[in-house]
Amino acid sequence: MPHLIRAGARSARTGTIALLAALTVLAGCGSDSVHDHPGPAPGPPLGEATAAPPEPPASPGPAGPARPALSEADVAAGVRSREVPRSETGELVVVPGADDAPAGRARTVPMRIEIERGVDVDGTTFAGFVSAVLDDPRSWGGDGSVGFARTDGPAPLRIVLATPDLADRLCLPLDTVGRLSCRNGDRVVINLERWVTGTPEYAHDLTAYRRYLVNHEVGHWLGHGHEPCPGPGRPAPVMQQQTLGLKGCTPQPWPR
Repeated sequence: MPHLIRAGARSARTGTIALLAALTVLAGCGSDSVHDHPGPAPGPPLGEATAAPPEPPASPGPAGPARPALSEADVAAGVRSREVPRSETGELVVVPGADDAPAGRARTVPMRIEIERGVDVDGTTFAGFVSAVLDDPRSWGGDGSVGFARTDGPAPLRIVLATPDLADRLCLPLDTVGRLSCRNGDRVVINLERWVTGTPEYAHDLTAYRRYLVNHEVGHWLGHGHEPCPGPGRPAPVMQQQTLGLKGCTPQPWPR
């Protein structure tokens, strides 16, 4: 402590008396070591023991940004965090479970749901959301032409949820620039960033955007190509590239 260092400096000619006085001062300060150990305290040398007391802990700095809160729509789509990693394990895992196609459809397409291992998404909830979209009468099978039966076995249609890096690889040779989804062969690849954050045009209704993503990419699997906006203020066709902008149309997630 500084007063011990100064006391030692002032008492160079009377070292023994000064040391006794210093120990008396230290005892008066209430040091536990002096009260508990009558003799010289073991431990660090005297020079270290007389160092200045530590500074009081610094006040904590401002807290980092809070994690964005999940909405009911997020939970219903399987989203467990609104923080999207650029990449994860790169390994796809099949979500277990099976569901029948709605009755009365002319043909049934088996589909399998896969997600990238490590993403913070509830696979069962995500799979249920996808099935509910495709079973909806407003979706592709609403005219009775096709139904989708979920399976965890082999299937000609695989719906994959992947981080931006893996989505880019699975979509090659298409260039999805880390932001877009695609259909490539038997896979419908949904970019995790789009699934979690949506787009500005759908910011008010992420559930509608997620339905659009499923219907649009499955539409490609069924053979449908892109369509333009038919005119300002009119509903956007589901096969319009609504992720890239509505071009004057209004958001519309359903084929019919």
